[in-house]
Amino acid sequence: MVNIVIDNKKIKVSEGTTILDAAKSNSIPIPNLCYLKELNEIGACRVCVVEIEGINRLVTACNNVVEEGMVIYTNSPKVRETRRINVELILSQHDARCAACVRSGNCSLQTIANDLGILDIPYEEDLPHAEWTKGFPLVRNYEKCIKCMRCIQVCDKIQGLNIWDLSNTGSRTNVDVSLNRRIEESDCSLCGQCITHCPVGALHERDDTQKVFEALADEDKITVVQIAPAVRAAWGEELGLSRDFATVNRLVSTLRRMGFDYIFDTNFTADLTIMEEGSEFLEKLKNKENEKFPMFTSCCPGWIRFMKTQYPDMVDQLSTAKSPQQMFGAIAKSYYAELLNVDPSRIFCVSIMPCTAKKYECDVSVLNDAGAGQDVDVVLTTREVVRMIRAEHIVPETLEEEEFDTPLGISSGAAVIFGATGGVMEAALRTAYYLVTNENPDPDAFKEVRGKKGWKEAIFDLDGNKIRVAVASGLGNTRRLIEAIRNGEVEYDFVEIMACPGGCAGGGGQPIKDGVELAEERAEVLYGLDKINNIRFSHENPAIIKCYEDYLGKPLSHRSHKLLHTDQRKWELDTLFKKI
Repeated sequence: MVNIVIDNKKIKVSEGTTILDAAKSNSIPIPNLCYLKELNEIGACRVCVVEIEGINRLVTACNNVVEEGMVIYTNSPKVRETRRINVELILSQHDARCAACVRSGNCSLQTIANDLGILDIPYEEDLPHAEWTKGFPLVRNYEKCIKCMRCIQVCDKIQGLNIWDLSNTGSRTNVDVSLNRRIEESDCSLCGQCITHCPVGALHERDDTQKVFEALADEDKITVVQIAPAVRAAWGEELGLSRDFATVNRLVSTLRRMGFDYIFDTNFTADLTIMEEGSEFLEKLKNKENEKFPMFTSCCPGWIRFMKTQYPDMVDQLSTAKSPQQMFGAIAKSYYAELLNVDPSRIFCVSIMPCTAKKYECDVSVLNDAGAGQDVDVVLTTREVVRMIRAEHIVPETLEEEEFDTPLGISSGAAVIFGATGGVMEAALRTAYYLVTNENPDPDAFKEVRGKKGWKEAIFDLDGNKIRVAVASGLGNTRRLIEAIRNGEVEYDFVEIMACPGGCAGGGGQPIKDGVELAEERAEVLYGLDKINNIRFSHENPAIIKCYEDYLGKPLSHRSHKLLHTDQRKWELDTLFKKI
């Protein structure tokens, strides 16, 4: 242990602790901008400077460790003046039109500038200018970039794709797409982790809210909206609502107030995905000697983009099942259109997703199988729907909970855990066990695949067959897993991959709390909802059973293949910007 003094407070901390962590653990806040623990500890922004007795120059708190007897001042006159100058210099190269920024009110730079009382910038404004590919789901605003390099570090160290890098030198240094490429030429998976780790509004998703407002105002359109599993665990965060209050049923009433005609749950088609994907896996097992294993899940378009660009020779090992989002669109414009007895072209299908890659997925042309234009017309991130709620002046605190519409609003607990890493695998194994044995397992029999660990593996007994499974979240972990498979170090039968660390709960479209990872906390909400659900198996969902009886026939039927399956080899990677 080391004895130090911070702001006249005597403190004892472990040797090797940074000044920033020592202060934080003792409730002494030190402002910081570029810092991300264990990822970006480079002191680039110079906002976390502190004064140490006996040292002339100020030092950065994020990457300097405490020493015995250190006397530290975090807010001395010298510190305040230097910090203020550093922030003013950053602001001189930052588009500070906060009123027209998606991060206004949730921006670290804005908060720090306000706390320092900065009302004017004494330096000449010098903003970088560069064009961005119009229509791409991920948007970069060069004029807002503060060169903190967080996006570079997250993409390199967590996702392993190296999409971002520094360009130019000296005062012209900027962050841009690596290797002098345009974004559409890169291997970007559209996971959106660079967005959620940017401290300002330099990176954000393409805004599609206006398209939805226009559809809601069109009396000829039948607006149908689906809510993804992970959204229910996060939508209230930016509105200041507790998780207990911000239930999915209160989001239903909010969306109904907004004017949507029918409000459904993506969990319905998550159950449908399990029926199709689980049946597909079992068919492969029956023909094991002629099939290539492992079979990979196919729910995550960010993961599919990764596979297509990094390991194209393995694309055939992806399940042919569409994601729950795309299954929903196909079912909404076929089965549900028949139930409503309406022309399916009148249905305008909106998805609320925790994901930026879903914006890409809905525009992939080979996924439009219902015969009425795009199966899913628009994808909104969780952040976008929160902006719409505010724009409509809806106050969720005043609304009562309401139920989803039927039948596409009925779902199981197995479906809701799709939003957590390991959830798809667990749901699939619950139903696969039933399909093989004709008996339900204990609902929690496969909980070994739960947890935040980036790469998990387990072996389960399926009626005498040993099934080797693995689960990975985050593309860096995914690359390590795939390389281990290719090198013969591991063997699996079934593998679940989610592009974002922690799965969809930590998706690139979720609300941002700077410096805080909330995937695990949100996942706990989803597992709690599974626990209290009356239906915990996808095959017991009565609405799914009726859908097969009345329309699809059975899993893997001809109609199921037409509407619910795809060939990822035919997916175009550049569909969006070519259409704009």
